[in-house]
Amino acid sequence: METYDSMLARISAAPGQGSRTILDPATGEPVGQAPVHTVDDLEHAIAAAAAAQPAWAALGHDARSAALLKAADAVERSAEELAQLLSREQGKPLNGPNARFEVGACAAWLRAAATTPLAPEMVVDDSETRAELHYRPIGVVGAIGPWNWPMMITIWQIAPALRMGNAVVVKPSQNTPLSVLALAAVINDELPEGLLSVVSSGRDVGARLAEHPAIGKVMFTGSTAAGKSIIKSSAGTIKRLTLELGGNDAGIVLPDADPKAIAEGLFWGAFINTGQTCAALKRLYVHDDIYDGVCEELTKVAAAMPMGVGLDEANVLGPLQNRQQYDIVARLVDAARDSGARILLGGNPDPGQPGNFYPTTLVADIDNSNPLVAEEQFGPALPIIRYSTVDEAIQMANGVDVGLGASVWSPNLTAAREVGACLEAGTVWINKHGAVDPRIPFGGAKQSGYGLEFGVEGLKALGIPQVING
Repeated sequence: METYDSMLARISAAPGQGSRTILDPATGEPVGQAPVHTVDDLEHAIAAAAAAQPAWAALGHDARSAALLKAADAVERSAEELAQLLSREQGKPLNGPNARFEVGACAAWLRAAATTPLAPEMVVDDSETRAELHYRPIGVVGAIGPWNWPMMITIWQIAPALRMGNAVVVKPSQNTPLSVLALAAVINDELPEGLLSVVSSGRDVGARLAEHPAIGKVMFTGSTAAGKSIIKSSAGTIKRLTLELGGNDAGIVLPDADPKAIAEGLFWGAFINTGQTCAALKRLYVHDDIYDGVCEELTKVAAAMPMGVGLDEANVLGPLQNRQQYDIVARLVDAARDSGARILLGGNPDPGQPGNFYPTTLVADIDNSNPLVAEEQFGPALPIIRYSTVDEAIQMANGVDVGLGASVWSPNLTAAREVGACLEAGTVWINKHGAVDPRIPFGGAKQSGYGLEFGVEGLKALGIPQVING
């Protein structure tokens, strides 16, 4: 089993045109040296992937699945080392739904991609016509990932792509390249050479990846603005796309909910990964009848959650991953305070504290048009908005141009599902928020992107449908 130091040395020594220092967002201390790749490096990676892909496709589903299961075992053997690196680079704590959780999810999603059945579909079979629907490999897939869940979302992209017979070239976020390089190094011990590559680089390389004629599909998780750029870059070669873009998820608490019973669920729905999650609860709508009770119980839960350096086993909340995101959260909270909103908790960062720590913040009595509500804050700040009628809450929840997820909270499941059916979101959770499952399709509505990930639908999205008619 590889040690943490040997893993870091292996990925830091990867070829590239120089290197750059990656800093720990909790302490400001160096984590390691990330290689800086160029467009030429990308070209070599794509060529190697294209050369390795036909033999990989020819192995068939069973052999490819067996390799992915071995890769999952390899991730588990190196789980603690990967989690330590992830905590240092991304900032998230080891415990709670954070670094160890993320690495465990990598193994789980590899296994799910390997074991989900995908048989040919008989479309018509009668005395005159027989037609079967198959899914053939695309070829080389480009995967562009974010900095918030760098390992897990990379696996969401590469595991189904590999299972379906494709090769993959990954471009990680410039903020978290070491985590993805390390994860790929572990997985590549179980894969043919050249099949999976990571190109650690800037926007110029990402743009070339999106437009490259040898890339048959791009999978991207990130901002809506970046997604629009990828759509434009990919248009010349009419690439297939799966885009999981920004969200500003709403949660609606119905008047019959028990504030104390739902408080912890609301907290983790909003503050998982210190709020740095596309499908986190970012706007909470609470009925007048229980508004004060929800504010009180949620504040109790939030105040008890320790925030600090991720390697401290006691912490469950960490820093913002980068200063740019810290500044966005601070600006939005300051604007809410200036507008007369009531700060229930937080909103008072310590300017002398090292790292990008912004305190857990709850904001009450805030107008629905306030920037903290209308914009995606992507951090540890939650606005809580009053409503009087359920129709009013639905209207406010649907009043943005994104729709990744949403949730409804009530002991009356029938009523909650009826409200959920009115929400414009790719997923609506009942009495929870943001819970993803490798068996259940996941994707966004409106400007939160298009295409589905996970389960059978996620596998199909990494293949080219072909009908055999006759």
